[in-house]
Formats: sequence, structure tokens, C-alpha cells
Amino acid sequence: MTDQAERFDRIAGGYERWWAPVLAPSARALLDRLDTDIGGRTVDLLDVGVGTGNLSLPALARWPAVRVTGIDASREMVRAAERLLADRVPAAAERFTSRVAFAADLPFPDGSFDAAMSSFVMQLVPSRPKAIREIRRVLRPGGRFAHVTWLADERYFAPDRVFDALLDEYGFDEPDDPPRSGDIPSVERAAAELRSAGFRDVAAEGALLEHAFTVEGYISFLTEFDEESLLEEMDRAERRRFLAEYRARLMALDPEELTFRVPIVYASGRRGPA
Repeated sequence: MTDQAERFDRIAGGYERWWAPVLAPSARALLDRLDTDIGGRTVDLLDVGVGTGNLSLPALARWPAVRVTGIDASREMVRAAERLLADRVPAAAERFTSRVAFAADLPFPDGSFDAAMSSFVMQLVPSRPKAIREIRRVLRPGGRFAHVTWLADERYFAPDRVFDALLDEYGFDEPDDPPRSGDIPSVERAAAELRSAGFRDVAAEGALLEHAFTVEGYISFLTEFDEESLLEEMDRAERRRFLAEYRARLMALDPEELTFRVPIVYASGRRGPA
């Protein structure tokens, strides 16, 4: 298991509660790009990086004849998706199968699926070209793959700037975040990657993900998901003082500065004849 998979195992609960809802509207919009291919047909659909089910659950609810196989490198994410499915779409449970697996090494024969989808995962894989080729391999001729992920962006979210400044004041030498090298540099690049992997009828378009955080919601996002390890390094009293000061500084921001806005890209293509 990779370090990344182990981290997602550890923070699956925080992801489900605080991060998945941020991504959910943009993930559901990806389904619109598959509707013509799926519609009311009986289709075998692969969800690459199922996470907590942001794509699989609405797909199963939207298309009553579809069968979804969700894979993820994190076992705890797979378990979360299964639990949420049983709670939210129980009638579809028999149409959902899950596996712990990696995008670049799919445990399926050639031509196993009619379509594939992926939401905010392709920026995480060690080799996106290899993963895309592997997804193409498991598609049947004519099968469509559609995914959404981040576009490279240098904007700095105000609550993060406040957080980093406060860390400095408390004497925490947090290393600079490495550049998110997996983010796609442009819409044109997203399309080119699919074409290079052998997809046809490629389309790509940019969009904007927007999510309005509350002060308490963003603090919970940090403590339960994004910075859980760092904050656990503080003793209880120091953590209490730090979060009280952070809360006060967030409340001083303009409410508009609490809206998270990041560019994203939707890309899709169709596997040609075998």
C-alpha cells in the first residue's frame, strides 16, 4: 500500500464529512457528460477512485439499469462508499461492486466495461498516462471515459494564508507545500493526454469549483482532514489556544474570502475499435 493510500485510510471519515461535499456538485456534473452513452441501457460502469461514492451513488440512483464497479487504493474509502450506499441508495446495493485496486493496474480483463468515470483522482496517480491507458484497456470498443480534476492554479485561499501565518507565530516550521504536480496545466493538455492514450472523439472544457465554507466548517475541515497530523502535534492547551485565535481571525475575514474557488477541467474520450 502506498503512503497516499494509508493517509486516505486514516482520514476517510474526515474526507466523507468535510471534503466529499465540496467536490460533490462538480462530480455529479460529470454524469451529464455520460448520459447520452448510458441513458436507460444496462451498462457496466467503472468508477476509478470511488472515494466515498461521489460518482457511484448518484450514478446508481440516476440510471436504474447500470452496474457500477468502484475501485480505490484506500480500503477505508471503499468501506465508506459501501456504507453510504447501504444508507442512501439501498435498493441499488446489488448493482454495486467494490475492489481495492490502483488505477494504473486494474484487476480486470480487457474490454470489461462499457464506460468509465473518475472524479478528482487523476491528479493523484503516480503516472496519469499509464492510468489512462489502463482505463482504455478495460473499456469495450466505443466505451467512453470521462473524468474531472483540478487545473493548475496559483491562487491562495485566504483561510490557508491565515493558518500559515499563525503557524509561524506559534513557531511551527511547516515545510512549504510542494507544488501539486499532478494538476493538469491546461484544458488543451487534458484533451491531449486522452488522445495520446488512444481515445477518439475527445472533448475537454474548463469550469470553476466553488464552495462557501463557514468559519466552523473550515476549522473542522482542517482538524479532521487536511491538517489533522500537524494539529495533533500540539498539546491540548496549545491546540485550544491556536484554534481560538484562528477562529477569531477567520471571523475577521470578509465572508467572500471564505468561498473556495478553484479551476477544474472535464475531459472525455471514446475508445476506438479494437
